[in-house]
Amino acid sequence: MKAQRGISLVGLAVLVLLTGSCTQTDDARITGTIKSKLAVDNRVRASEINVDTSNGVVTLTGNVDSQEARDRAVQVARDTGGVRDVKDMISVRTGLASGDAPEPNRNVGERLDDTGISMRVKGRLVDDPLVKGLQIDVDTRDGVVYLTGTVPGDAERKQAIELARTTEGVKDVKANFS
Repeated sequence: MKAQRGISLVGLAVLVLLTGSCTQTDDARITGTIKSKLAVDNRVRASEINVDTSNGVVTLTGNVDSQEARDRAVQVARDTGGVRDVKDMISVRTGLASGDAPEPNRNVGERLDDTGISMRVKGRLVDDPLVKGLQIDVDTRDGVVYLTGTVPGDAERKQAIELARTTEGVKDVKANFS
């Protein structure tokens, strides 16, 4: 009797472990599917949108050029199998007054410089133990870094801005955190 109960408890533990890993696998599948759909959609620049999934809840963050692109990204996520809910945290660029990065005409060299700055800033944000910048989108235009996303408190906000400001090549920092 005790042996059967012990086997049942072991079986239950294995089932719980498998269920947990299936959820992670499902979340990874959902994220990958949404990213793939966005990559082939001509109304959305997939590189502008971050997709994270936890227990079937998809969080979309980033900066896009139009409300149409934002709406389309949200619709793509909602139409993906296994998605329970979508948190839309995408910002639409509207110009300097809003804190979002403007989209001036830039040559390839300028875009590459800005991309390098964005990568350096994002790396510093992610590596920082206080900021843990996974929920912060970094966009750079003409050396000006635009930070958008969610930070839990004032200390994290100040640290994120300081990390960006002290990154090589950064001329200025504009933060638009929620």
